[in-house]
Amino acid sequence: MTFLELVNRRRSTRKYTSRPVPKEAMTRCLEAARLAPSACNSQPWHFIVVDDEALKNKLADAAFSGMYSMNSFAKSAPAFVVVTRDRSKYFATIAGYFRGIRYSFIDIGIACEHFILQAEEDGIGTCWLGWFNERAVRKLLGIPGNKKADIMICMGYPEETQKIDKIRKSMDEISRFNK
Repeated sequence: MTFLELVNRRRSTRKYTSRPVPKEAMTRCLEAARLAPSACNSQPWHFIVVDDEALKNKLADAAFSGMYSMNSFAKSAPAFVVVTRDRSKYFATIAGYFRGIRYSFIDIGIACEHFILQAEEDGIGTCWLGWFNERAVRKLLGIPGNKKADIMICMGYPEETQKIDKIRKSMDEISRFNK
């Protein structure tokens, strides 16, 4: 399959089978993320894989309760990945200050997209989540105070194959050449 076919096939998965994600597939996803580019080669990310069923259930309950319950569908996923953000290297931080950009956010976004696209290639569904109880996640997983848990990715084998066409703006609406 071509890259554009892969990108077009990828959808957020919200219903999963109970089939566990093999460690080999998870490792390929982590390797894809590891190879992502970053500002000044900062690599300001850390991926915490949670696939132990008991811990996964505790994590899901902690992350998606109360005001975060709109993402409770994620509780059915057999695995989670919590992505933490470190500080960027000094020069990337200074350059970002002058440009008004936090490069570390861009960097972890690229790494997570690499992770998710590798999962898609392996037939594993994912959903990128930003709305969760970070404080509860940090406490449960022992994430140190100098790290920020910005993203959770739920993953597993999709319960059903999604064949919904993507609704996207036209090329004319999102791009132009030479002006």
